[in-house]
Formats: sequence, structure tokens, C-alpha cells
Amino acid sequence: MKIAMISYYLPSGSKIGVGFQVHELAGELVRRGHTVDVFSDCPPVPGALYGHRHLRMTGSLRTFRFATALRREDFSGYDVLHAHGDDYWLWRRRTRAHLRTVHGSCFEEARRIHGAKEKLRMGLLGVSEVLAALVADRVVVVSPQTRRWVPRAHAVVPNGVDTRRFEPGDDRADHPVILFVGTWHGRKRGADLAEQFRTVIRPALPDAELWMVSRDVPAGVEGDGIRVLGRLSDTELADAYRRAWVFCLPSSYEGFGIPYAEAMASGLPVVATPNVGARYVSDDGRAAVLAELPDLGAALTAVLTDPARRAQLTAAGLDRSRAFALSAVADAYERLYADTLEAHR
Repeated sequence: MKIAMISYYLPSGSKIGVGFQVHELAGELVRRGHTVDVFSDCPPVPGALYGHRHLRMTGSLRTFRFATALRREDFSGYDVLHAHGDDYWLWRRRTRAHLRTVHGSCFEEARRIHGAKEKLRMGLLGVSEVLAALVADRVVVVSPQTRRWVPRAHAVVPNGVDTRRFEPGDDRADHPVILFVGTWHGRKRGADLAEQFRTVIRPALPDAELWMVSRDVPAGVEGDGIRVLGRLSDTELADAYRRAWVFCLPSSYEGFGIPYAEAMASGLPVVATPNVGARYVSDDGRAAVLAELPDLGAALTAVLTDPARRAQLTAAGLDRSRAFALSAVADAYERLYADTLEAHR
């Protein structure tokens, strides 16, 4: 098949998880013999297997102007148009099959985000998600809970993890290490995790460390067990998962939460707050520890000091992670593409 993918985000220009997922899925589909072009505001990803169409935006309201620019693109040469956002103006049929994946709810995020301007922006993006769900032939959500905000959803297909890269190892650090992947500010709540580490975990475990894979940690935070790793390459990130003792991402909201699945596939126990994505990926806490933010430090300390509990979480996480293997996700999308094409034949 010849597939056009739409994603404002890609790893080359954004830390947003949708971009990483599009990059992984497009690459897997190319390895299976499909032709894939990704239409994005971000520059090409070095070494990517798929084609790239750069729709460069500048100034304010770039995501909305990106959606408008897509109306001028010619998709008629493709069998499938697979949008991961910003297709809400594409009412007229442009390909034989039009799929939309909704990676979470902007309405949910608007409820939790700070600032009137950001709440308004997220609310408008939520309206665009509703419009997009009416435009596409098939609508996919990445978790069952996301259906609440989507007027018509035909399937649940989770985000995928490349289990060839994220796999267990035997190179754990010789002292307790908590790994965090996210942002210091906003809904990822890296600052809150660091505070719990300083006030609860470090006094109980003086040799413990918190490794923060984050690019927005303020100067002066590093020290007293906190290490700021910045942005890591794919290989470095996979190695960090294998070396840490526990993974923690205390987000207020995740539509899915790819890092949870990456950690589980790497054999790393997960402790998280009970957001939508963490509940789904962990099978409602059967494959992870879910704790409210005030109790997070105590939950992490308990896991770090209990080898048997860590072993149990590792086994449960590995078993659960099989549902999120990139190969299984690509299989599901191939079936959806074929079914949608057949329906319009």
C-alpha cells in the first residue's frame, strides 16, 4: 500500500509522544513493504525509513495553520490517509481510505492544564478532535477510556513499543535508581517527583538516585542524588531503562503513556499516578503500582526496598507489555487499512 501519514510532531523537532509513535509505526510499515510518507511541521528524522513532506509553519497558532495547509496537499496518489491529528478540515474524500488515530483527549488535558490561554487552546483542539472523528472513515483510539470523548470510535489500537530495542537486560545499577522520562513543568510533574525524592526517598535511602530524562529541568536542581540526563538517543534511553530499578512518571493525564510500556518491555517495575493512560497500560494496577501524588514517595521507597516485589512487578510488566508490541500494533493497522479499502471498493 501507499500510505500518507499526518503528524504535526516528529522526534526531530518535538518531545511529544505522538511524534515518536508515528516515527516508529511508519518505519515498521516500511519494513513490511509499504510506502509511507509523513506530512509534518518537524524536519526529517535522520535515518528514517519513510518519506517526509515538510510543511514548515512559523509564528503563532501553528497547529491550526498546519491543519489549513493540509487542505492544499494532494493525497490522491495514496491508498490510505492515516492522520494522527490535524485532519479536521479534510472533509472532501482525498484517498480511498481515511483513518484517524486519537492519541488522547484534549478535553481531558484542558481540565488539568494551568493558564486560561492554554485551557482555551486545548479546548479548541478538543473540538478539532470531534470534527476529525466525523471526517474519517475509521476512527481509532489508543485506550478504551478515550472513547468517552470521541463521538464515533471503531477500534482500540494501543501505541506500540519496539521490543527489539526495549528488552530486559542484566545490567542494573548497584544502588537504587528511579528513572523519569518527561518534563519538569506541566502535566508530567517532574518537579513534584523531585520534591518527593528529596523529602521522602532520599532520607530513607541515602544512596538512591533520581535520573531525569528531561530537557526543561531548571539550573541548580542537579545534586543530592538527582541527575539530569537531558535528551538521550534511542540506544541511551533503552540502556537507562535496563539500568534503573524503578520507573516513575507521575502525570496528571496521559492518553496512553508510551514510557510506561517501554519500561515494562525493558523489565523495569513501574510506579505511577492513576491517570487514564497508566491505568490502561498497567491493566488497572495489576502490572504496576498506582499511587496518588502525595503517597508517591512512600510507594517508591517500598518498591525500592523490596526485591521480591520488584521481581513480581517485572514479571507482570513483561507479560502486559506483549499487548503493546509494535509488531502487533502494525498488524492491527494493516487489518484496518485493508478492511476500510474493501468497504469502499
